[in-house]
Amino acid sequence: MLIRAGAILAMLMLFGGIAVSEQRTPAPKDAQVYIIWPPDGAVIKGGKLWVRMGIRNAGVAPKGVDMANVGHHHLLINTDLPPFDQEIPSDRNHIHFGGGQTEARLEDLPPGKHTLQLLMGDHNHMPHDPPIYSKKITIIVPPY
Repeated sequence: MLIRAGAILAMLMLFGGIAVSEQRTPAPKDAQVYIIWPPDGAVIKGGKLWVRMGIRNAGVAPKGVDMANVGHHHLLINTDLPPFDQEIPSDRNHIHFGGGQTEARLEDLPPGKHTLQLLMGDHNHMPHDPPIYSKKITIIVPPY
């Protein structure tokens, strides 16, 4: 009886409790994401601002569009990069732009120092392999 390797792996996963993470989407060669605005060190009065997101050597597509060399933006606010082998979280510190947006309005940043960083996700909100992320910038919201 011939049993294929895939069938053996499936049986091991089912009966042996082996966890296998989802395969990550290859990153486009030389892809880069960056924050166009605000600039690093900007002082934002009132805590309301537009964030403009840029990308080079790759395209932007909505969540669910499974094409080579595309992804969509995730804005990380006041947090570090998440694990690259897991889906990008969706919470107040990890803002998903699954509609393919390249700019967004932030309305509620309280006074203080804040960090912003971009991370591209594929059609399933997984980071590419290797991950595509921007430099982390800092902005300041002065007291009212």
